[in-house]
Amino acid sequence: MDIAHSDSALYRWALVLAVVTVFYNVLEGLVSVYFGFEDDALSLFGFGLDSFVEAVSGVGVWHMAVRIRQNPVGASDVFERQTLKITGGAFYILAAGLTASSAFSIIQGKHPQTALWGIVISCISILTMLLLVHFKMKVGKQLNSQAILSDAACTRVCIYLSVVLLSSSIGYALTGIGWFDSAGAIIIAALSYKEGREAFGKARGKSCCCGHACAPKSDSHA
Repeated sequence: MDIAHSDSALYRWALVLAVVTVFYNVLEGLVSVYFGFEDDALSLFGFGLDSFVEAVSGVGVWHMAVRIRQNPVGASDVFERQTLKITGGAFYILAAGLTASSAFSIIQGKHPQTALWGIVISCISILTMLLLVHFKMKVGKQLNSQAILSDAACTRVCIYLSVVLLSSSIGYALTGIGWFDSAGAIIIAALSYKEGREAFGKARGKSCCCGHACAPKSDSHA
């Protein structure tokens, strides 16, 4: 995929990447939640719920892409900040639910019926997110847009989630030990909590561990 160097074309690519991110996360969430529920795979189910929250966050990023295309030096607006707050709250709820469910599964000795779908979905997710990060970084650097670079860096967190799902799924597939699935869900819960905290930080205009300003007051371009 070749990305043109004009600002107009680059902003169009930023918008396309934001839309692709939203639709992919919705599809990934539907598939993951379905197979996670069917196979009693808590880590896969939690991964799917996380994808839905990422989709909500992606709507805010899409809105941001539209805004900075129209006014690259404009500040984040009310819609973006409210979306971030909703996203942060959803991540906190998800983290609490997954932690409680994981503890229950460990106590009850529950385990998934299969780890196959966790392995398949996580591999597809890793490949997809690597491509999205690559092109978001490329567009962000060419536009000198800290907002787009921040989005690319935070998309990388989805890769970490996918690696956690892949590791827990492989661990269970090789050993048949159910706590691998629960441990994966707990780690996903921890990462979800971290994402929730960063979402609220972005809403307040603070920096996050993504390496860029989460919600910069202005976004310049070369």
